[in-house]
Amino acid sequence: MPANNSDSNLCLLSGSSNVPLSREIARYLGMDLSPMTTKTFADGETYVQIQESIRGRDVYIIQPTCFPVNDHLMELLVMIDACRRASARRITAVIPYYGYARADRKTAGRESITAKLVANLITESGADRVIAMDLHSAQIQGYFDIPLDHIYASPVIVDYILSKNLKDIVVVSPDVGGVARARAFAKRLNDAPLAIIDKRRQAHNIAEVMNVIGDVSGKTAILVDDMIDTGGTISEGARILREQGASQVYACATHAVFSPPAIERLSSGIFEEVIVTNTLPITPDRMFPQLTPLSVANLIGEVIWRVHEYTSVSIVFR
Repeated sequence: MPANNSDSNLCLLSGSSNVPLSREIARYLGMDLSPMTTKTFADGETYVQIQESIRGRDVYIIQPTCFPVNDHLMELLVMIDACRRASARRITAVIPYYGYARADRKTAGRESITAKLVANLITESGADRVIAMDLHSAQIQGYFDIPLDHIYASPVIVDYILSKNLKDIVVVSPDVGGVARARAFAKRLNDAPLAIIDKRRQAHNIAEVMNVIGDVSGKTAILVDDMIDTGGTISEGARILREQGASQVYACATHAVFSPPAIERLSSGIFEEVIVTNTLPITPDRMFPQLTPLSVANLIGEVIWRVHEYTSVSIVFR
């Protein structure tokens, strides 16, 4: 990719949810974010106006749908609609964090599959393509009737872990559902051994850990998940790993949702380090000594450039 992108057909727009990440992506691409006016009416309605012509251009809208999720999701939909009505040639929604993803199937009666509902909303609003990072489950890709590039933050996190030269690593999945993710992570860490925490979830955001499948005694355990919300699951996992003899415990997650009381749990001293990325904004009040945020801006920027140039995206992860 050229250091200074002079392609006038490429346009980057940023929603309000994570402007620092959008600026980093624009910097990597050697361009500026296109000007846009966003405001909220007194009754909470979102208003968007693009401040330059995007007719016939390839537009990328960067907007993770993080807290407040409903506001940021609606803002994304309004931005897509504004670009469609401004005659953009192609509209790609770049969603580093895809909200409403946890309800991806029916586990009981009379409940919504919100991951599919949001996919429908994004498609119907006028998006031609989606770039998403570390979806809560891979099946969400099939909920879209438009092309979706599913990218992973693991190359960034693995490179950081390898730079630490940790010894006797075992990669741990905090639940059975995350085994595929943990296995892929372990493969990148020179085929490190794998362990699984068997748990029984009593309710949303409440987990009861039962036992550990695999040998963690005397090892450096690396807990891998797609997100940390309240921190209950991963903290309880760390506790049982300590009980089973793990010498050190590291937590790795792409999305730092950090709903209360996550900060208190994660900073309690049970982890040597909590490694996350900046798909969601990490404000100073969410920082704590064990937290290490890594940037995925260059990775997302490279994917945007390759999609724009119609070249392979998969090569980014090799």
